[in-house]
Amino acid sequence: MVQTDEAQRVTVPESIPGSMRRKSWRVGAWRRGRIIAGLAVLAALPLALHGLLPNPGNLAGLLETFLPWCGLVVPVLLVPALWRRSATALVALLVPTVVWLAMFGGMLGDRSTGKGDLTVVTHNVAAANTDVAGTVKMLIDSGADLIALEELEPKLLPEYERGLAAVYPHHVAGISADGLWSKYPVTGSAIAKGPGGEGNGTVFRSVMAAPKGEIAVYVGHLDSVRVSFGNGFGAELRDGSIAAASAALRAEPLERVLLMGDLNGSLADRAFAPIAEQMTSAHEAAGSGFGFTWPTAFPAVRIDHILSKGRLTPTDSWVLPADGSDHRAVAASYRY
Repeated sequence: MVQTDEAQRVTVPESIPGSMRRKSWRVGAWRRGRIIAGLAVLAALPLALHGLLPNPGNLAGLLETFLPWCGLVVPVLLVPALWRRSATALVALLVPTVVWLAMFGGMLGDRSTGKGDLTVVTHNVAAANTDVAGTVKMLIDSGADLIALEELEPKLLPEYERGLAAVYPHHVAGISADGLWSKYPVTGSAIAKGPGGEGNGTVFRSVMAAPKGEIAVYVGHLDSVRVSFGNGFGAELRDGSIAAASAALRAEPLERVLLMGDLNGSLADRAFAPIAEQMTSAHEAAGSGFGFTWPTAFPAVRIDHILSKGRLTPTDSWVLPADGSDHRAVAASYRY
């Protein structure tokens, strides 16, 4: 008479002692699931080595934009690993898990250090946003001292001006569909044009006379990326906008500098290195979680940013509730 061990799918005579059968099962647990184990190790490579990947059609930049989502390979492979009862696969899954945690584990906690002296908000309000009153209320309720808005529909601009005027009497608006509202005086403006000219890709500069000193404020909506057959992840216009904004920021003479807006990309994308290497992300320094902002229905990436350099220390960063836009607004507090 024989007994079938379903885990190993082999026929084991009843006469073999139980201890030997258990040993045989343990040996099989290490032999099963080798393909799953191989996939787990391979999944760790783009996480660990993404900076070394070639970038044809800007595909590496696309991978870097959504890099945190690569961690989903772990639960996906965990299911067949458990079903196969494969010790090899389970151990191999530790590789992408450890790499992911090393890269993004620090983003899971709360990094805020308390309330600052200045609160700022940026929001792509979306030209198709029909709930201007709801958006205005959300912005005022944020308690911000300074608000940057992008993608302002010219026909709706007067509604934003009327709605915000009582709390934010100082503003510069109507420059390339972007605007800046402030509780404190805002003077002057200069434009850094990307290759797209007047429109997306333009960053404008103003100076806010804050109580503790002047702050240079750059507001922009960089060109969006384009995905097309044969050309891949087309980001030439956006990358040109990054170069123009980066040059303007490097030449800034003031000691306190803010960059706020819809940058149409994650700072993990290598294309943003010229900006990221000279600016500090408020969210990375003092936020909580990943802070994804787009699209509103299911935020999958953070493309709306508040960055600073010089004598500004971020103390908190958060994402505001959804409104009529396809973006979530983001806020940050600073000590200066």
